[in-house]
Amino acid sequence: MTRNDVRLIRTRLAVLAAVLITLWSYAAYVSSQDAVDLLRVRALADTLGQPIDRLILSLQTERRITAETIAGAGQTTPALVGAREGTDRAAVEIREFAEGRDLRLLTAGTVRDRAGELVRRLDGLGTTRSQVDAGRLDQGTAIDGYDDVIDVAFRVYGPEWGAYESGLAADTRAVIALARARELLAREDTVVSAALTGARLGVDERRRLAALVTIQRYARNEAVAGLPADGQGEHQRLATGPEFTALLALEDRLLLQSGTANALAGLTVEGWRAAADAALGALQTLVTTTARSSVERATPGAAVLIARTGAVVGLGLIVVLVLLLSWAGTVRRLTDELTRSEADLPVPVRDAPAPPPDAPPAGGDAERELFLGLTRRNQVLLRDQLRLLDGMQRRERSTEETGELFQLDHLTTRIRRNVEKLITLAGATPARRWRRPVPLLDVARGAVAEVPDYHRVLIAPHWPWSLAGPAVTDVIHLLAELIENALTFSGADTTVRVSGEQRPQGCAVLVVDDGPGLDAAALAEANHLLGNPPPDGPPAGLAGWYAAAVLAGRCGAHVSLRPSQRGGTAAIVLLPSRLVTVTDTGRTPASAPPDTPYPPARTGTDLPDPHGDGALPTRVRHPGPTGPDHGRTSLDTVELPVARTARRHQ
Repeated sequence: MTRNDVRLIRTRLAVLAAVLITLWSYAAYVSSQDAVDLLRVRALADTLGQPIDRLILSLQTERRITAETIAGAGQTTPALVGAREGTDRAAVEIREFAEGRDLRLLTAGTVRDRAGELVRRLDGLGTTRSQVDAGRLDQGTAIDGYDDVIDVAFRVYGPEWGAYESGLAADTRAVIALARARELLAREDTVVSAALTGARLGVDERRRLAALVTIQRYARNEAVAGLPADGQGEHQRLATGPEFTALLALEDRLLLQSGTANALAGLTVEGWRAAADAALGALQTLVTTTARSSVERATPGAAVLIARTGAVVGLGLIVVLVLLLSWAGTVRRLTDELTRSEADLPVPVRDAPAPPPDAPPAGGDAERELFLGLTRRNQVLLRDQLRLLDGMQRRERSTEETGELFQLDHLTTRIRRNVEKLITLAGATPARRWRRPVPLLDVARGAVAEVPDYHRVLIAPHWPWSLAGPAVTDVIHLLAELIENALTFSGADTTVRVSGEQRPQGCAVLVVDDGPGLDAAALAEANHLLGNPPPDGPPAGLAGWYAAAVLAGRCGAHVSLRPSQRGGTAAIVLLPSRLVTVTDTGRTPASAPPDTPYPPARTGTDLPDPHGDGALPTRVRHPGPTGPDHGRTSLDTVELPVARTARRHQ
């Protein structure tokens, strides 16, 4: 083994290490994201949810007593003083949250901002109270002031409380909706209580009461529909029980008498208070018990989620570190052995025969098989990762998360291309294969998905051909090499066109760019390399053309370059008739041409993909952030560019 061999091993291990770290990092991110969401929701419920509930109940009580005080034109009562003290005690907990720094809530900055806004509204409540005590505030304005503060309190329950999509998140949203329905009933109670205290229900109060009764009943039914089965059953029992029947009867009487001279006839303060308190108390009990039972049901699933996250992040990191240390030890051992062997070498005899220059180093075949085996395993992991990404993109997530998943999916596709190209350049065959023909349009789209700046590529709409299944992988990577060269060496504001043409000897795929083009000498040199790739590796600076030539040779295609009509360069990939068949629409797989074997023969691990049914799996990009490369739902509309300068390489 020579120093070049050790250097090559070190490079290959570095590539494998980068792929391994990338895979672990993504798996750790996905697993930890759900755990972080769950911890945030639990922390919010403990530190803010319960104080908010207590504050809303205190504000509702203070609002009602304040309205009764104004309607009765009386002085501040002990009941009003006690209600205000209860509100102030509840507000202290909200202030502590807004000023605290719980590490579990590092990702809940928006919630903290809304809590800060609530604290500012609570600070302004003193002005309202002083105006009420001085008799300078009318009943409607006072009630509206309290309504605004309570609305701000409910807005603290934002989307962050249900970021972890689970049964617990759905139950939480339903419980919050039921609490809002209870607030509408509390507003109705405030209007009626003030009217009974002042023995008067004005026109504005009648209109407001009618709207509150209607909206409150509708909102309560909508909220109950989202509760779990036990919560719906409990509400049904309450709605038909004494807790609500008395209130419903009084509401119906108020609505019927709202147009009469004495709309409050037959109602007493004691009768209304008993019915309203019973209904409000029953609803609050339902809110509390439903929230508690939802948490109890979600606890086992949360434990499993935390355990899974620990396994992926902790054990996965341990495995990655062990492998990296093992590989580092291997490289160090080989280097040491090489140093010792060089020190012990005898002086060569002048007449000793020299080994032939093309003789492989000892042990080279075994090392090649080792690296190919590891690379194939990475290929399988990338396939599984792409399937996982497909499933995750189908979930309903925020715009930011969808955009990040889209980028991860695209990066993974490009990594898979590099892995398969490494296998191909090593003389082996990637495991991802197709047995039956695939529409050539899907093959072109697959190539576009493997390059950066894919949004600059334009794909022609008419492709009435199918490509033989065994050639699909090589043709995808071949077109990707040409397209990426074009994207790299053409302006960022230009496009690359990809189209197909029928030729007597088969089909031609054209990749045309609007770059500066190649001079005659550079064009001739590139065409010579594409037709005659050197057996000892790529020339300096022409790795991209070399890879394209090797891929073309594997599948029997022919690649050539010529100047385009608009001054750029056109790359022409001629696919022989034994690889392509004409179909009616360009979307229907055709039968494989008879007696057209695809070189090289597949043996051992190069067996066809068991799922290779003739359809190229073009992943769907689900709606994400808008922009030049995020506003599409499928790669069906993607199209790419090609361009060249004097020396192009990958």
